[in-house]
Amino acid sequence: MQDSTSPTSTADKQATKHPLSHPRRPTWWQTIWDTAGSYISVALGSVVGGVARYLVSVLFASQLGDGFPWNTLFVNVTGSFIIGFYSALTGPDGRLLASPRQRQFVMVGICGGYTTFSAFSLETLRLVQSGNLHAALLNIGISVVGWLTAVWIGHALATRLNRLRGT
Repeated sequence: MQDSTSPTSTADKQATKHPLSHPRRPTWWQTIWDTAGSYISVALGSVVGGVARYLVSVLFASQLGDGFPWNTLFVNVTGSFIIGFYSALTGPDGRLLASPRQRQFVMVGICGGYTTFSAFSLETLRLVQSGNLHAALLNIGISVVGWLTAVWIGHALATRLNRLRGT
């Protein structure tokens, strides 16, 4: 009597008599996705992030006015939190399994489209040019401390979440 793992088992004999059909060729869409999928993921994430940034800007402008760039400060701090949290949560020791393409979608696409360091730079320059050096320095100080604090808190929370037992 032969065991089921023997190379001469009945299933193996049948498999050699009836080989599998030829592997299917990838469709044109699969070929494009394999080639350009990362670019498409980043582009779609950028759309999501850019629209979210615009909505935040409209909300803040309608509620707080245009005196101080609260909207830019808010998106850069929350974007720093999101990228810190997501990178730790989906990293090698993370709680969630995310493909490289999913990480690119969120971290490069959404966070890149959402945060706006170029707007921060321009708004700070305009504050200096208008003679409001105090507000410009305050914007720089609050922003840098806020970004670093937010990314640290996001990373720390996700790292702690990763250590919890269970699902």
